[in-house]
Amino acid sequence: MTQPVILCADDYALAPGVSRAILDLVACGRLSATGCMTVSPFWIDHADWLRPWADRIDVGLHLTLTDHQPTGPMPRLAPEGRLPPLGRLMRLALTGGLDPDEISAEIARQVALFITVFGAPPAFLDGHQHVHLLPVVRDAVVAMAKALPGSYLRDCREPLPAILHRGVATTKALVIDRLGSGLARLIKQHHLPANGGFRGIYDFSNRVPFAELMARFLDPATPETHSAPPPLVMCHPGLPDPILRRIDPVTDQRRVEYEFLRSASFADLLATQGVTLTRLALDGDGQSPRRASS
Repeated sequence: MTQPVILCADDYALAPGVSRAILDLVACGRLSATGCMTVSPFWIDHADWLRPWADRIDVGLHLTLTDHQPTGPMPRLAPEGRLPPLGRLMRLALTGGLDPDEISAEIARQVALFITVFGAPPAFLDGHQHVHLLPVVRDAVVAMAKALPGSYLRDCREPLPAILHRGVATTKALVIDRLGSGLARLIKQHHLPANGGFRGIYDFSNRVPFAELMARFLDPATPETHSAPPPLVMCHPGLPDPILRRIDPVTDQRRVEYEFLRSASFADLLATQGVTLTRLALDGDGQSPRRASS
């Protein structure tokens, strides 16, 4: 018996080295989804690189509300033309300091830029640094998902026994799981498509080899509540370049992820654990999830 898993590379278009690494892994059949940052100045060019692979993976929107320029005016959240760091955004979201109309307008612009440039709606919506889980933001994301039939949402909930059994960044995983409870309720309330579990959280250090971490993320013996949709494992592969080093704190570990996912060892791990990389976007019958090409 095989275990279907969505393996999603975040941050496409963040920097040239990130996009090139993701594209190489797509060509090798080692990914089944990627999330794109339309706030990036590289998005228009990098969308051209990705478009030929659109039938191989789910191409979604990695909504961005931190540390970058917004795609339009946000006088309250980004008065000087730059979005705040995550800590400040979280404080505003949790204390009622976000303007719902301003957040909805920026999300709508990022979606429109995805559709205009890529030529199709996003297969899914999620958030850079999990911002789609935050109050106000999650409501706007759900409203957008309802306007994009067929697009699924990244549900960041994971059963407690699975988090504890895995033993990877347990506190961080529990915080994200708890933060995701509001979005999970909205997904259920509005009958929206979503993944059936969430893995891939760690500290971006190499204290535990990434190969060992991925084995835990893909472990079919991990106890979890049965759910029809496949679980999603996020990853952050990339080839560090000067642009990435200037704009993002996660650099060399992206190469570690890329080299492992590209390796024969990862192919052996998939085979040993009985994992099949799959897409959650639906086939034409509206029922069967597509599998990634290998």
